Amino acid sequence: MIRRRSLLALAGLGGAAALLPAGPALAAPPRTIDLPAPTTGRPVGTTALHLVDHDRADPFAPAPGPRELMVQLWYPAHTTAGRPRAPYTTPRVAAVIERSLPLDPGTLALVRPTARAGAPAPPGPLPLLLLGHGRGGARSNCTALAEELAAHGYLVAAVDHTYDAAAVEFPDGRLVRGALPDDPPDWDAQDREEIAARVGDLRFVIGELTGRRLPFRVDRERIGVLGHSMGGAAAAEALRQDRRLRIGLDLDGGLFGSPVPDLGLDRPFLLLTALDDHDTWQRWREHHRAWGRQLRAGGAGHLSFTDLPHAAGPGNVSAHLPAELYATLFGTLAPARATELTRAHVLAFADRFLRDRPAPLLDGPSPRYPEIGFRWTRG
Repeated sequence: MIRRRSLLALAGLGGAAALLPAGPALAAPPRTIDLPAPTTGRPVGTTALHLVDHDRADPFAPAPGPRELMVQLWYPAHTTAGRPRAPYTTPRVAAVIERSLPLDPGTLALVRPTARAGAPAPPGPLPLLLLGHGRGGARSNCTALAEELAAHGYLVAAVDHTYDAAAVEFPDGRLVRGALPDDPPDWDAQDREEIAARVGDLRFVIGELTGRRLPFRVDRERIGVLGHSMGGAAAAEALRQDRRLRIGLDLDGGLFGSPVPDLGLDRPFLLLTALDDHDTWQRWREHHRAWGRQLRAGGAGHLSFTDLPHAAGPGNVSAHLPAELYATLFGTLAPARATELTRAHVLAFADRFLRDRPAPLLDGPSPRYPEIGFRWTRG
């Protein structure tokens, strides 16, 4: 069993991993690191939004002020003609992530997503999926997953939770680094504060995306939320609080900082995990009151559900981390296979409950994905 500390800090890009000395690079990096393209040929666009919540003070800012967020959107594009390939993240944010993981400098500049920046969206409402990163992560962490969902017709909104994310760069050039404590005196109180801020962010973003004039329309009856690590815990609590959300999904996150483990949820919720089990998951299973699944991906590490395994090899992460920690974070699944497993099961879940499509992949073990074990089912 991974200790609670690992789920909150080490596997979220911060904490002890950032304190380890960087070793020498083992080999020249490749010229590019191409993320797996979406499995459908439909083009994908992306754009970033700067949102300011004037009704809510930022709980983590050193000076009083409204909560500011950066949100990355991915969507099915009408065309990508003449549009440049979107960068994975900004150079300044990349440098912070590289030092934190740690990756060799310049690694993330080699990562190439599929989406095209500013491509026009087709007319018509789109189902919305909000996406949250792990503690100390970034909105770019699950780009390959977001692009796959967008190619299948979803609007995906990944939120950078300011002062929680490794770094957030705003349009005016400000770079806000993560400022959460690595070892607070009271983890329970810290968890509650962080989850409350994240849920506030998610609820605000829903309101902005459904209420603003944007190049696309959101189908208000088809909204879901998912997240990795602490983002999964926030997804669960957001689902509990906000009736606009129909489904929630947690990628290997302990259900910290909320009453969800002891109250359960009343709408469909999926856990896709690397760990075999966790005490918060056990309690959630006892109280859950709707369709639910806990699926375990054999051979996965905590970061296998993100893009980071694709950069770990070229970025020589194994040269900088102890072998045990590296195995905990990245597991033994090949990066492309981990992405394939994650995409298939997230898409099946969203399609089943937001589009009323059959999803036999969620009904029992599949020979296509023998790594996936059904740890628990309901409904």
